[in-house]
Amino acid sequence: MFFSFVDELRAAGIPASMKEHLTLLDALDRDVIGRRPEEFYYLARATFVKDEGLLDRFDQVFAKVFKGIESDYGIEAAPIPEEWLRAIAEKYLTPEEMAAIESLGSWDEIMETLRQRLEEQQGRHQGGSKWIGTGGTSPFGNSGYNPEGVRIGGESWQGRAIKVWEQRAFRNLDNSRELGTRNIKIALRRLRRFAREGAAEELDLNSTIDGTARQGWLDIHMRPERHNAVKLLLFLDIGGSMDPHVRLCEELFSAATSEFKNLEFFYFHNCPYEGLWKDNRRRFTERTPTWDVLHKYGHDYKLVLVGDAAMSPYEISHPGGSVEHFNEEAGAVWMHRLTTTYPAAAWLNPVPEQYWGYSQSATMLRGLMNDRMFPLTLAGLDDAMRELSRKA
Repeated sequence: MFFSFVDELRAAGIPASMKEHLTLLDALDRDVIGRRPEEFYYLARATFVKDEGLLDRFDQVFAKVFKGIESDYGIEAAPIPEEWLRAIAEKYLTPEEMAAIESLGSWDEIMETLRQRLEEQQGRHQGGSKWIGTGGTSPFGNSGYNPEGVRIGGESWQGRAIKVWEQRAFRNLDNSRELGTRNIKIALRRLRRFAREGAAEELDLNSTIDGTARQGWLDIHMRPERHNAVKLLLFLDIGGSMDPHVRLCEELFSAATSEFKNLEFFYFHNCPYEGLWKDNRRRFTERTPTWDVLHKYGHDYKLVLVGDAAMSPYEISHPGGSVEHFNEEAGAVWMHRLTTTYPAAAWLNPVPEQYWGYSQSATMLRGLMNDRMFPLTLAGLDDAMRELSRKA
């Protein structure tokens, strides 16, 4: 099994040598871990993966090779009784019935009503309009319909939840995926400012020829290597409604890491708040305070945010509006800080531009970006790079 594991890793493009294979076997022989699949997973990952961009591919190979092994590794859900949340049937409503269902009202009213439901409800419900359950038109539960509510368990159907009661696992983007078209790389190259800095390690052929001709002997001249001096901060929305756009974002991520030497990236979900992260598996335990990012990376950095801007408007306008945690300050406050700190900023949206007007949150974020939201297309990338280049 271990040999097939190594073969599969190599086939997936993960460099797995015999030395690493023997290191893994030696660690197992010395009992450095317990006899649990989770511990073996982390040991194997630490042994074979040297680049965080390969973590997702390692997970796919591990799942393929060791499929069927029982494990308690997974998503830690909120303590809501599972039997209440298991969807048995979805209620289908006509457009007229949907229009007749009204929202509970403001953000505070929705949260207060949820608190009361949790205190009063004694059992599982399905197909109703009030209690936490499945199907139906209640604002609390899943697999039903309501203009806005709190999704508890299940999967997103209507994309209208203002908050989600669960801990979701997102995966990191793969920076090794190549772009589908060369033109997108060319568009990114518009954001370039070449400079020669650092140690003189490159032969200056013209100066060497000139000096040799003048001196009468070989006069070698060296110079620093020419490289792109643009500093780029890349913020990537991940998970939820961004799942259909993962491939496109991976292509952009791969191109950016190859085009810009001075690149720093962070993940966020829906809207930037007080914390950002580098690894989606540890986004709840290893966050970087956004204030630290603002203080560490200077005003000369260009800021590019990538996301579909699809979320509840409360996530932007209200404290506590985030679907995953209680944010003490509204998303709009953090957006203002980001755009003030980094005057050269742009938002790339993978959703076609003609649909932005139907999303209140996209309209709000476009305004906060001072109309510097561009579609993630060839033309949109070109316009975004021109906009960033205008601000020195």
